[in-house]
Amino acid sequence: MAIDSNFLDELRARTPITSVIGRRVKLARSGRNWKGCCPFHGEKTPSFYVYDDHFHCFGCGVHGDVISFVMQMEGKNFPEAVEELSAAAGMEVPRDTRATREEVAHVRSLEDVLEAAQAVWSAALYKPEGRAGLDYLLGRGLTRETITAFGLGWASAGRGHLVEALAPQGITPEQMAQAGLMRVDEDGRPKGELFWGRVTFPIRDRKGRLVSFGGRILGDGQPKYLNGPETPLFSKRRLLFGLDRARAAVRAPRPKGVVAPDLIVVEGYMDVIALHQAGFTGAVAPLGTALTPEQMDVLWQVDRAPILCFDGDGAGRRAAVKAAETGLPLLAPEHTLRICLLPDGEDPDSLVRQRGAAFVAEFFAGASPLSSVLFDLLAAGVTNPGPEERAALRRRLTDVAALIPDKALASEYRATLLDRFFATFRQQGRGKAKSGGGKSAFASPGAVQDSHTVNLDQAQELQRLMLLLLVEHPQLVAEMEEALCRLDLPVDFAPLRGVLLDLSADGCLPQTEDDLRAWLKAHGQEATLAPLMRVDGAGLSHGDVEIVAARTRWWHFYGLLYRDHFIREVMDDAARFCLEKTGDTSQWQRLQARLEAMERLRRGGLDEADI
Repeated sequence: MAIDSNFLDELRARTPITSVIGRRVKLARSGRNWKGCCPFHGEKTPSFYVYDDHFHCFGCGVHGDVISFVMQMEGKNFPEAVEELSAAAGMEVPRDTRATREEVAHVRSLEDVLEAAQAVWSAALYKPEGRAGLDYLLGRGLTRETITAFGLGWASAGRGHLVEALAPQGITPEQMAQAGLMRVDEDGRPKGELFWGRVTFPIRDRKGRLVSFGGRILGDGQPKYLNGPETPLFSKRRLLFGLDRARAAVRAPRPKGVVAPDLIVVEGYMDVIALHQAGFTGAVAPLGTALTPEQMDVLWQVDRAPILCFDGDGAGRRAAVKAAETGLPLLAPEHTLRICLLPDGEDPDSLVRQRGAAFVAEFFAGASPLSSVLFDLLAAGVTNPGPEERAALRRRLTDVAALIPDKALASEYRATLLDRFFATFRQQGRGKAKSGGGKSAFASPGAVQDSHTVNLDQAQELQRLMLLLLVEHPQLVAEMEEALCRLDLPVDFAPLRGVLLDLSADGCLPQTEDDLRAWLKAHGQEATLAPLMRVDGAGLSHGDVEIVAARTRWWHFYGLLYRDHFIREVMDDAARFCLEKTGDTSQWQRLQARLEAMERLRRGGLDEADI
């Protein structure tokens, strides 16, 4: 069975070879690639290497791509291996019919049409008619060598020029329209050339074959950049400008100790070309759209941690958030993303020309892991948030982490994001902490002073008891949620808080201590309770504090830690309750517990029996 080579290329691109081989061979990371013990001959020292699109064993010499691996590993013939991989990739194998053969010939004819257009436009750039385009490119700092290497050209002003130039070769307007070089009317008939009066940029697939063009207009016309339409050869979702050159550069053999260039995703054609000229040969760009999941997969086939570079303004940050949310469902322990935000008003092209390659290299070297910048991206613009804004942000942080399919990795991201959340908004909620003179950083000055000062040891014991109260009465967590976020907990107490808040946010908090402990045990979180037990094993006995008393005691402990803030908040809520006159019983019970806790503070402050 003869199968279209374009279909096979698409199948290989959609099938990560490391996933297929990794199901049968234990692989370990080796630089940008993977290695393991060869499955085709017995060996104890790994000599079997897996690259982004092929494998090779330096022991027995076996070599091939993902299709040949399935053939050799499972004893299947070529059609059977293709059928198996196609089914896994959700693709249908084209049948060897006359229609299929004609379709293959048609695709090849489209490649010929594009190559003919490329010859016309690249030659026109150096003719008088293309002088404006050449001056523009040279003015942007490109050398003639770079212009030639990327095949840049000029689509002459005035529609009809390309039709006339290709007619002597027997190329019709209908063929040009099918290749993406002409617009079509509602009936699919050619109605005008797509590219004219523009600098042209050939777009090539991962193997370097010409599949479409992009064009940039000179002056103030719109759109500034224009890409060819979807065709049998060209899918914007699956291609990246410059990928053929970047892929070759990243995979090229190099002397020992010389590292491969980073794979860097920038915004546009000129950024890619300027970076390549400056030595950053791993630069690529999406084709006029935000990064797609398909493009993410392509990036990871080349580099396990590509750098996504965005403008530092609001639009750039929004694009970074969108890219992160696209990439999170695809993250895995073996591949990730790095983020780089440019200085305001700069792009990679201008940065190279004004600051030089050394500065840009240092800038890219400082790209941050996605995990460390995700909070800043999601919380951008959130200043002095109220309870509703904080709750919404925390919900978004946990929702974003939940996008990651790998449970262990998702848990790490959730913990990282919530740690940043607690640290950021604890600081804002507490204001300037005081220290020195033997006073706790928890004690805040105000009109009403404690008769006792809470020292650091007492503060930690209060926090321990507060968490134990919530373990005994988990149904209280939703009520105390906002205040619980504000607690400046010791490191070993924080994991339990994270679990309680996650359960509350998901609306699945157990209603009893026994149910909570059972959930913690079932989900491997039982260890979060251990730090709450004193060395002597003392804690709160089951049922020791009824829920009404537990609510009051919890708020009393909280008031001891944040006295002035607590009193102001209770007074405001009491005044609001009296004005609204809702008669809500549950609301009154919550307020009553806080009023009683406030009175205990006013009467005597710290009760040693509670500590």
